[in-house]
Amino acid sequence: MEVNDLHISADVLRGYTDLIILRQLAKKDSYGYQINREVSAVSDGSLTFREATLYTAFRRLEEAGSIESYWGDEQTGARRRYYRLTEKGRDQLQEGTETWLRTRELLNRLILDQNDVGQSVTSSPVITIPGIRFRS
Repeated sequence: MEVNDLHISADVLRGYTDLIILRQLAKKDSYGYQINREVSAVSDGSLTFREATLYTAFRRLEEAGSIESYWGDEQTGARRRYYRLTEKGRDQLQEGTETWLRTRELLNRLILDQNDVGQSVTSSPVITIPGIRFRS
């Protein structure tokens, strides 16, 4: 994992690698290089995964039954191994996202002063992920 923004520690993000991958796969089936490009684009280039980090996570998630892999049928270029989210992976994504939201809320309360940010530090945006419902 490479973090190109000096304000974000790789240690902070390391525990969220699986969740980041699961979120990308909730959008659509994809392959390693494409997922890495998407993560880099969404983070404005602040985060990219090293190949070893990405494929270790794929292996771990597949062994846990959270994702499945299959070979693409590209007509040109190298064959790609695609990954898709399973029902177990959707459950893991939902649980992990809920944990993230609670963790973020707690850290906001512990670190930020409500007056410093000009709004409630406990307010969270509504997050919508297709096929996943969050408990209130």
